[in-house]
Amino acid sequence: MAEEILVVEDNRDTAQFLGLRLKSIGFQVHTEETGQAALNYAAEHRPDLVILDIRLPDINGYEVCKSLRRLYDLWTPPILMLTGLNEPVDKLRGFAHGADAYLTKPCNLAEIVKTVAFLLGEPLS
Repeated sequence: MAEEILVVEDNRDTAQFLGLRLKSIGFQVHTEETGQAALNYAAEHRPDLVILDIRLPDINGYEVCKSLRRLYDLWTPPILMLTGLNEPVDKLRGFAHGADAYLTKPCNLAEIVKTVAFLLGEPLS
């Protein structure tokens, strides 16, 4: 069974682009546009990795990240924050809220794929 990635992104074009690319290399992908929908989905389906934007229409990505960390008892999926916020303080805040990796938009697709593979413990090719 392919690993499942939850993409939390309110920009449909970005979400669709990421989803198509990740599916083309063998991942299952589910997308959500809001923080609350992502938390609901994660509670029920337990994805293997979460790609999370910070600027969401309801709950900001920092709070979603914190909530994801509290959602699971023994293990939480790796969380990659992928956002347009590129100041050092934004990155530090992301890590302080529980992100495992932080990339800024616009981002090279190869860098996203390599980061996802690294976070999932897959060989980097």
